[in-house]
Amino acid sequence: MHRAPRPGAERGERDGVNRGSGYAPCHHGEILQGVFRDHAGVPCRGLVTLPMADLGTYAEFVRQPDRPAEQLTVSPADRSKALRATADTVPLCARLARHPVCGGQLRLTSHIPVGLGMGSSTSDIIAAVRAVAASFGVELAPATIARLAVRAERASDPLMLENRPLLFAQREGQVLEVLGASLPRVIVVGCTTGGGRPVDTLALPPVEHTDVDTFELLRTALRRAITAADPALLGWVSTESARSNQRLLVKEELGVLEGVADAVGAVGVQVAHSGNVAGVLFDPATRELRRRLRQCVHALRGNGITVSRVFRSDRYDRYGSYGKGGERVRAHRGLDQPAGPGARRRRLGVYPIRDDEGRLGVGRGAAAARRRGGATR
Repeated sequence: MHRAPRPGAERGERDGVNRGSGYAPCHHGEILQGVFRDHAGVPCRGLVTLPMADLGTYAEFVRQPDRPAEQLTVSPADRSKALRATADTVPLCARLARHPVCGGQLRLTSHIPVGLGMGSSTSDIIAAVRAVAASFGVELAPATIARLAVRAERASDPLMLENRPLLFAQREGQVLEVLGASLPRVIVVGCTTGGGRPVDTLALPPVEHTDVDTFELLRTALRRAITAADPALLGWVSTESARSNQRLLVKEELGVLEGVADAVGAVGVQVAHSGNVAGVLFDPATRELRRRLRQCVHALRGNGITVSRVFRSDRYDRYGSYGKGGERVRAHRGLDQPAGPGARRRRLGVYPIRDDEGRLGVGRGAAAARRRGGATR
């Protein structure tokens, strides 16, 4: 099972004299990715991610003052990017805390699929950096963590920043624009394309700077969607961005995804522009939502597309998978639909599904079915 972070772990938490822990979430691909103008008007690659709180990386770092700085280890041993970030973070934090530079052990726990474009390596790196900082008793600014992440993996997702919709320059580790307070709320039927094969992000061709005007139009439309809390406009932007990305990473299933979205009344589709995760987006206010979600799941499966999860885009805040004050935000158990001004919220269940890897999907009744050991199809 995915290990839930303790309150405070998202910012780093000191567990003992030489021990620290940290947590970082992942995302579910992008709403928009392309080339945009920075503050000086220079074309710059950027992206807007779709947050997802269900999965993340938990890191523990133990400082070993009796070992030299070059004696750093990581478990699992193949997390070389997280180890690289740790090696850069230790001397920085040692200087800030006025401690000698030393070796240490980093341990990562994560269930984020690797290579699907969900920010698994960035999540590892941020959790590791936070754990190292916590072991020294210091807290690093998000901008500093962003620089460390870019240095470790050349291109980073904005998982170290507050959960506001940001246009983020992934190669520079800088925010190009805060697009608003929050993304319009959508329900996402997550799936995988390309047989779930991993993608080498850095091997993909770059976006042409000649496309900057097109992406600036999408940037403006996304800003309007956020201001108006308009899921339909968000879905249009996301779909257009997915279509544009076909020149860089072809998804043979994109036509099927769009066809299913149209058939079941979804507002659009979204994809990982450098991976094989994708989703069909629904407006939570859609009539007969549960029936449409069922139809979407069955249609995707009928076309040979693996369904992975159903989740709400707003089940997330700056404290990762915790609410403010350390209150645990549980995995999606339904949709909160306001009945009107001042009215009590009505709990509207999402049809529980079992994904194609055998895990229970989200929705009212899923937990009960798990306790009973029964199927939820």
